Amino acid sequence: MKTLILGAGYAGLAAVTTLKPTPGLETLLIEQNAYHTFETRLHEAAAHNTRVTLPLAPLLRGTGVAWEQAKVDYVDLDEREVGLKDGRVLTYDKLVVGLGSVTNFYRIPGLAENATELKELAHADEIFNFVNRTFDNGYQGNRDIVVGGAGLTGVELVTELAQRAELLSKERGLPPFNIFLVEAGPKILPILDDALRAKAQKTLEDYGIKILVGHRLMQATPDSVTVQTADGEQKVIQAGKIIWTGGIQARDIVRGKNLEKGPGGRIVVDEYLKAKGYDDVFILGDMALALNQEGKPVPTTAQHAGQQGRTMGKNIMSLASGSPLMPYEPTTLGEFVSLGGLMAVGWMKLPWNQKLAITGGIAHVMKRASEWKWRSSIE
Repeated sequence: MKTLILGAGYAGLAAVTTLKPTPGLETLLIEQNAYHTFETRLHEAAAHNTRVTLPLAPLLRGTGVAWEQAKVDYVDLDEREVGLKDGRVLTYDKLVVGLGSVTNFYRIPGLAENATELKELAHADEIFNFVNRTFDNGYQGNRDIVVGGAGLTGVELVTELAQRAELLSKERGLPPFNIFLVEAGPKILPILDDALRAKAQKTLEDYGIKILVGHRLMQATPDSVTVQTADGEQKVIQAGKIIWTGGIQARDIVRGKNLEKGPGGRIVVDEYLKAKGYDDVFILGDMALALNQEGKPVPTTAQHAGQQGRTMGKNIMSLASGSPLMPYEPTTLGEFVSLGGLMAVGWMKLPWNQKLAITGGIAHVMKRASEWKWRSSIE
């Protein structure tokens, strides 16, 4: 059984590292990078140049999986082929697609052209280099940063940037820059309950971050953004760097006449993560519109992508041996938001669907523990 796995993000990597050499199973991983990126820690790389990658080759030892470093151009489900950017065309018996998401700029004029994303290592490097340049004595120009989107990524990024600015300010004797966090919705961190959100907001305010909720970003230029309040008032914020973390959409790379897509371009899958209408195709991670036990879309988070990948890895081996497939059963174990240094807020799941709210250093430890658990599962 010739199986192609596309992408070594959280879902794809969990799938391949779950595999073991299996009679009749021939598996090839296609990934454009020679490393796996911990996307949930890119904000640390952006602020502190923290290493957030792992070499891919050592992770595949003992899995029986071959790997090629290549970029996928298209996936044609009706023709059962995968086209690569180098011109090659691959065929498959079974296909697993985990190519992730891209930034959704919502057609806001000038935003895609002038904002930096935070989706890959190159984006983090660009932000890190800008922050350092603004503390050079010879730097000329606006030093302020506008971050659009006050979800998990945006909030984690601004707190790390504020901490970095404070450190560089003390080292080099220059005042820190201003950081604006712009959010169209009425509150930051909608994934948290009110009490945890209030603690997070207080931490941001203590850092001096200027929080603008209820402000819709209307336009971006190379050195400014225009925002609009709920009552229609518009104002311009000057900035040396604009960063957009305000939304994602599934990578639009898969085509097929019977393909069914939902919000954000996510591909509808069944309980086995199988693309509806295509029995030999499985979709994972940000690209998959999987449903939880209540019939609601599974969040596009690393923990759910990892769960999908591990289920898929077991099912690939089952497919090769003719055994029944295991349904994907999502579970949210908790959610933690880093707020710079040793500070975090979040919650963990307890028995009987209870939640335990945790803040401060203990929350930071819990967040780190979940990251180490993920790392240990793939190494």
